[in-house]
Amino acid sequence: MQRRIVITGLGPVTPIGIGKEAYWQSLVMGNSGISEITHFDASEYPTRIAGEIQDFDPTAFIEPKEAKRMDRFTQFAIAATKLALDDAKLKITPSIAERVGVVIGSGIGGLGTLEEQHKILLEKGPRRVSPYLIPMMICDLAAGQVSIFFGAKGPNTCVVTACAASTHAIGDAFEMIKRGITDICIAGGSEASITPLGISGFCACRALSRRNDEPTRASRPFDAQRDGFVMSEGAGIVILETLEGARSRGAHIYAEVVGYGLTGDAYHITAPSPTGEGAARSMQMALDEADLSPEQVDYINAHGTSTPYNDEFETMAIKKVFGKHAYELLVSSTKSMTGHLLGAAGAIELIACAMTIETGIVPPTINLEKPDPLCDLNYVPNIAVKSDVSIAMSNSLGFGGHNATLVIKRFIG
Repeated sequence: MQRRIVITGLGPVTPIGIGKEAYWQSLVMGNSGISEITHFDASEYPTRIAGEIQDFDPTAFIEPKEAKRMDRFTQFAIAATKLALDDAKLKITPSIAERVGVVIGSGIGGLGTLEEQHKILLEKGPRRVSPYLIPMMICDLAAGQVSIFFGAKGPNTCVVTACAASTHAIGDAFEMIKRGITDICIAGGSEASITPLGISGFCACRALSRRNDEPTRASRPFDAQRDGFVMSEGAGIVILETLEGARSRGAHIYAEVVGYGLTGDAYHITAPSPTGEGAARSMQMALDEADLSPEQVDYINAHGTSTPYNDEFETMAIKKVFGKHAYELLVSSTKSMTGHLLGAAGAIELIACAMTIETGIVPPTINLEKPDPLCDLNYVPNIAVKSDVSIAMSNSLGFGGHNATLVIKRFIG
C-alpha cells in the first residue's frame, strides 16, 4: 500500500509577515512588503527597492552567540523551522530523531557573509578572515544547522536550483517519505540575498523592476506595464509526514501532497523556453503522479514573477496543459505582494496553497491594473475571493531551465 503524505506544519518568514497568521492575513488583505532598501545604501543602484524583513530578530529563535555564527539565510531557516514545528505541535525526541529528515533549498546561500569576509580579506589580509566563513556561506548549512539545532538525524540534503529550489526540496522530501526512507521531513527553502552584490548582479541582468518611486506597485505579475521582478528575502518551511504518523499523534492536517513534477528546459541560462513547454511538462507530470485530470484542479499559485517572458510563457504553459479549463481556473501570483524570495519562493507559495484549501479564500494578484492581452486568464485581480478549493497547484521556475510543480489536495480520510 502506497504511503500517503500530509502537511501538518507551516512556517513562513516573509516580508509581509512572520508566522502563519501574519503572513496569511497580509496575503488576504493584499498588502505589499516592498519598500526602499535599508540593508545598505542603494542610492546609486538602478533598482533601489526590495522585500526586506524589517522586524526580524534572530535572538527570538537562536541564542545570540550561535546567531552570530550563522548567515542571515540560515537564521531565517531556523526561525521558519521553529514556527513550522510549533504549528505542527511536533517535538523531535530521540525515539523519532532518526526518522526525521531535513531538505532545505537555497538559490544563493550566504552571499552577505561572502561579501563581508571578502572585504576583510582585501582590507586586512587573509589572517583576519573568519573561520566561520565557509560554514556560514555554503548553501547546505541551512539544512545542516536545522538538523543540528532540532536534532533531526534522518536524511539531510540541500537543493540548489535557483528559484525552484524550495519546491524541489519539498518534492524530494515527499518522494523520500513515499519510498519509506524517512517518516517526517522538515522541507522548504531560505534566502537572504538583498546585498550590494546580489542587487548589482540582478540589475546587470536587467531582471529587476526599476519602479523605484512606487515600491508597493512595482511587482505586478501579468500586467502590461510590468518591468521585472522585485527581490525579497525570507524562508518557508513545511512539515511533511505520513498520514499514519499524523493520525497517531492527532495532528492537524492542512492538505495532502499528491503530485510532484520536475523538468528541464534545455534552452537558456536565464530565459524560460518559448511557449513554456518545460513548465507544461512539469505540471503534467505532477498531475499524472496525482492521478488527476486537469479539470479537477481549482487553483494555481503561479510562479508569476512580473517579468515579461515568465508571465507570458507560464500563461501559455497553463493553457497547454489545461485547455479550456484554463479559463475556469483561479490563478494568482502572491509574488505581487511578497516579491520574489528566489530559492524560498516555492515554499511560501505552497504554504499559501495550503491556507487557501484550509480557509476557502484565494489570495489576489495585486497591481494588476492593465492586463497584458497575452495574459488572459483569471488572475484574481487585486482582491481576494472566496472559493471552495479542493485541489491546488504551485509552480516554480528557475534560472538554468529548472521547472518544479507540486499538487496538494484537501485531506479526506
